[in-house]
Amino acid sequence: MQKILSTATCLLGVAAATLLGACASKAPAPAFSQDGLPDTVKVPAGHRVVLETVGVGEITYECRAKANDSAAFEWAFVGPRADLNGRDGKKLGTYYGPPATWASADGSRITGTQVAVSPAKAGSIPLQLVKANPATGSGAMTGVSFVQRVATVGGVAPALPCDAAGAGRKEVVKYQADYIFWKPA
Repeated sequence: MQKILSTATCLLGVAAATLLGACASKAPAPAFSQDGLPDTVKVPAGHRVVLETVGVGEITYECRAKANDSAAFEWAFVGPRADLNGRDGKKLGTYYGPPATWASADGSRITGTQVAVSPAKAGSIPLQLVKANPATGSGAMTGVSFVQRVATVGGVAPALPCDAAGAGRKEVVKYQADYIFWKPA
């Protein structure tokens, strides 16, 4: 009988340790930190993170004459198109433009106005801070005041030649960035 109780106690201990280990692995990820970001793209004090997403998509550029010199040509930004995924990889919405629009799968959406940019690593689009306009629809985007674009990878204009012969040609460039959504605290 004592051997059965000892075995049962041992099994209960193993089960408890397994359960505690499973619970520990389900702990929420730490909240986004602005530490290490340039001051120009930091959200002002008095706001809190309400949503963290990973935008995975593409940016379209078009070969056009420069606005101030019609004899010179450049790759001009046309617009982005990206899926907004949660940290778990589940699609939560989309990002597209112009105008820059973040749309949640729940039907709410925001547009915004760029406040600041800061250089990112070579070959990546800049970090960005956007002041959000009031949301349309109600849901995840309701009350969002700022959107940060951080952790950018790729997305810069193509290195291909752009001249009069190629005017009007469009090129699509892949990119990824974290979009962090903030509301007043």
